Amino acid sequence: MDSIPVDQPLREAAALLGQARRVVVFTGAGMSAESGVPTFRDALTGLWQRYDAQALATPEAFRADPALVWGWYEWRRHAVRRARPNPGHLAVAAIQTRVPGTVLITQNVDDLHERAGSPDPVHLHGSLFAPRCSGCARPAPSPDDAAGEPADGRRVPPPGCARCAAPVRPGVVWFGEALPPEALETAVEAASSCDLLLTVGTSGLVYPAAEIPQVAARLGAAVIQVNPEQTPLDGIAEVNLRGAAAVVLPALVDAVWVGAAG
Repeated sequence: MDSIPVDQPLREAAALLGQARRVVVFTGAGMSAESGVPTFRDALTGLWQRYDAQALATPEAFRADPALVWGWYEWRRHAVRRARPNPGHLAVAAIQTRVPGTVLITQNVDDLHERAGSPDPVHLHGSLFAPRCSGCARPAPSPDDAAGEPADGRRVPPPGCARCAAPVRPGVVWFGEALPPEALETAVEAASSCDLLLTVGTSGLVYPAAEIPQVAARLGAAVIQVNPEQTPLDGIAEVNLRGAAAVVLPALVDAVWVGAAG
């Protein structure tokens, strides 16, 4: 079992979080990876090992072979359904409870934050659970999960839109597409007005999302980074907490509220 970090950086982070009044939590792929959700850097298996994940995540790929791309996203959606929120997700929900008005911004397209109890996260890159029409953009229901999904994946023709009959597409942001304007505006506004931003499990390499912590830092907010590895955000973070989110975040919450109460 990973040890709970009790060190000076944790105490410094606890002091910053304990006095913060306007908090933003910004999470990336590392957060979900700790629950077993594959990232784009992970090797694909089964049918998908023949493909480059980034090559499947484009509008061009969907137009060329809708069944292949829809099938891949169905495989990913089922993988998320089998995953469970980890203690890091639960700690984020606890921060939101302790600091009213905390805004959660995520680059992840899963629903693990919601299942952990976080209300209304801002999904910068969309969601696997919000498909929409590729033609008229009308929201579409998520497919029925009753049939299950083969472990190796499969090709699946996408359903047709109930309004215009165009193929329904995954509700995620593909390479070459802009972020959802409303989500991006909400994220920038939150980062611009917070006094502390907690960034968790993000590489700091995927733009424009990677600008969010930098916006907060430029406008005077303290930035705390939780990541097992060094990232480009190290230089702007007032405190860097090295370790897994599932270990570090519960320890941080305990240091702020449980330890203070004791």
